Amino acid sequence: MVVSCTVPTELSQREALDPSKQKTLKDSVSISGIGLFTAAKTTLVIHPAEPDTGIIFRRTDLPGSPEIIADLHHVVSTPRCTILGNQKFTIHTVEHVLSALSAMGIDNALLELSGPEIPIVDGSSKAFVDAILSGGIEELDKKKRVRTLNAPVCWSKGDVHLVAMPAAEFRISYTLHFPESAILHSQYFSIPITPENFAEEIAPCRTFCLYEEIAPFIENGLIKGGGLDNAVIIKNDVVINPDGVRFSDEMVRHKILDLVGDLSLVPGSFNAHIIAIRSGHASNIAFAHELLTHLKMEKA
Repeated sequence: MVVSCTVPTELSQREALDPSKQKTLKDSVSISGIGLFTAAKTTLVIHPAEPDTGIIFRRTDLPGSPEIIADLHHVVSTPRCTILGNQKFTIHTVEHVLSALSAMGIDNALLELSGPEIPIVDGSSKAFVDAILSGGIEELDKKKRVRTLNAPVCWSKGDVHLVAMPAAEFRISYTLHFPESAILHSQYFSIPITPENFAEEIAPCRTFCLYEEIAPFIENGLIKGGGLDNAVIIKNDVVINPDGVRFSDEMVRHKILDLVGDLSLVPGSFNAHIIAIRSGHASNIAFAHELLTHLKMEKA
């Protein structure tokens, strides 16, 4: 079964915003739920922020409410998700909310979190997009620097490949390949990442897994909050979720969602055509470091 998804009314009716200006939220919004890996019940509140703030996480449950900026230098691990942290604390599974903020054009925000992990909600970015739109998007009186590539940037390891090609837009083309799964096998999707495209075609797409792959993690207590309400689960080459999938190729679209979130950790904005083959969080972050090095060289 394929469930249709539509663009939120707030997005289709929004006023045109200047793409050259930085943006934040008009009003604070909140989302509550459990973490996929920790099962911790947390509340995430996204607040507006001043120009050039960037995306800041604040752990309100810890003494002194310590903060950390969302960038590559604070990625500490990528075990089936992206974890930010330092010597004092970590924040698990940041990629879905970062993907929504980036794709919706939010440059500056303060994210207050009451626990160690971002709520997984339904396993997609839809709840975060809906929250951003309900809070409203505010244009700030500060220019947004958008850089372009002068040459390709490549990263490969084994059968995983990522390439950034010079382009006038931000587009992602992703090839997923699971030869061991008849239902997955190979999927391909290519799309320019705009707020409208993301809200309709990418944000509703949930994380997925082969049951046989995650069974050891579940048995060892490493995935405490996962279930059919927040992931597409494939067992014996059958999607076992009662409502099926939201798109016939929901899985490759979710890979694009993850990649948008991971690449948002590159400071600033850039245009490029990203071509990815079989990448995951670890390779996304490794590639992002290569891309950042190239962009720094360009800037100089």
